[in-house]
Amino acid sequence: MLIKDSLRLATTAIASYRLRSFLTALGIAVGIAAVILLTSIGQGVQRYVLAEFTQFGTNLIGVVPGRTTTHGISGAVISNVRPLALEDAAALERLPGVVATVPVVQGNAQVETHDRQRRTTVYGVGPRAPLVWQFKVATGSFLPDDDPRTARTFAVLGSKLASELFGGQSPLGRLLRVGGSRFRVVGVMESKGQILGFDLDDAIYIPAVRALELFNRESLMEIDVLYAAGVASSEVAAAIRRVLTARHGSEDFSITTQEQMMDVLGEVLAKLTMAVGALGGISLLVGGVGILTIMTIAVRDRTAEIGLLRALGATKRQVLTLFLGEAVALSALGGTAGLLLGWGGAWVLHLIVPALPIRPSWHYAFLAELLAVLVGLAAGVIPARRAAGLDPVDALRAE
Repeated sequence: MLIKDSLRLATTAIASYRLRSFLTALGIAVGIAAVILLTSIGQGVQRYVLAEFTQFGTNLIGVVPGRTTTHGISGAVISNVRPLALEDAAALERLPGVVATVPVVQGNAQVETHDRQRRTTVYGVGPRAPLVWQFKVATGSFLPDDDPRTARTFAVLGSKLASELFGGQSPLGRLLRVGGSRFRVVGVMESKGQILGFDLDDAIYIPAVRALELFNRESLMEIDVLYAAGVASSEVAAAIRRVLTARHGSEDFSITTQEQMMDVLGEVLAKLTMAVGALGGISLLVGGVGILTIMTIAVRDRTAEIGLLRALGATKRQVLTLFLGEAVALSALGGTAGLLLGWGGAWVLHLIVPALPIRPSWHYAFLAELLAVLVGLAAGVIPARRAAGLDPVDALRAE
C-alpha cells in the first residue's frame, strides 16, 4: 500500500463520518483552547507583575529591620535589637558603588486644607526619592536636601491628591495639615499610577523624620539603596551587611536585592502559569478518551473493510499505520482548531476587558499542539493494534 493510498483512506474515513469526526476533534479543540487561553492569562499576569516591580528600576536593594528568617515581616511594626535609623541611610549612601539611598516610613493619615480633607497614604522619604524611585516632579520641586534630623515641614503631593484637594488651582506654597501637623506644599509629582494596588498618585510625601514623629515610630520601615549600573548587587549587599552589622552590633536586618525578588517572583508566576496550563490539559485527556472511544467503534464498524484490505495484501503494519494515522489526523485537526479558538478567545477577552493582561505564548501553543498529537497517537494505539490483529477471513465475514 502506497503512502498516498494510506492518506486517502484515512481522510476518506474521517470525511465519511463527519459528525463523529467533528465531535472527536471538538474535544481536542476545547482542550487546546483552554490551554492557550489560561496560559495567555498567566503569561500576561506574569509580565504585568514583573513590569510593576521594575517601575522603580532594577538596580535597587531593600533593607528592612528584623531578620526575615525569624520574623518574616517588616521590623517597622515589631521590636528589634536596634531600629533602622536615618543615620544608617546616610552611612549606606557613602558606600562605594551606591548612588543614593531613601529612608522610607509609610502610614495613613488625614490630610486637610481649609475646606477639604482626604485620608490618604503618607510616605516619609528623603530628598533623593525621585532619583531612586524613578519618578518626576511635575510642578515645583521635591523635598529640599535638609539635615535629615531637622528637615523642614515641607510636603509634595501626588497628582491625584493635588487635584482632589485643590482642584485646578496651584497648590504650591499652600498650607495643609497632615495628621494634625502643618506642612507647606513645595511640589506636585507627575502621575505614576498604581503599583500592585498602591496608588502613588493619591499620596503625600514628607521628610522621613517628620513621618517618624507623626506616626510615633522609632524605626524606618525600609531603606532603599540605588547602586550604579555595572556594579554587582552581591558586592553592594555584602558592603551593606558589613556596615550595618558594625553599626548595630549584630545582623538584625534583612537585605533583599531586586534580582532576588525578581527571580523568586518570576519562578512563582511561571509555576502558576504551568499550573493553569495543566488544568487546561485535563481537557486534552478527556479528548484523548474520546478518540479512544471513537476509534474503537470505528474498528468494529469497519471490520469488513479491514478484512478486505488484508485480503488485498495489506500487512498488519500498514493497517496499524492506517488507524494510527486517522487518530493523529483527528487530534491534529482538533489541535489546529483549538489554537485558532484559543487565540481568538484571548483576543476577544482582551477587547472586552482591556485591563486584563493577556499575552499568548507560541511556546505553550507549540507544546499544546504537540501534546494533542501525542494524545491522539496514544489513544489510537489500542484500536489500531486490534484492527491489525484481526483475522482476514473472519473480518471478511463480518457485517
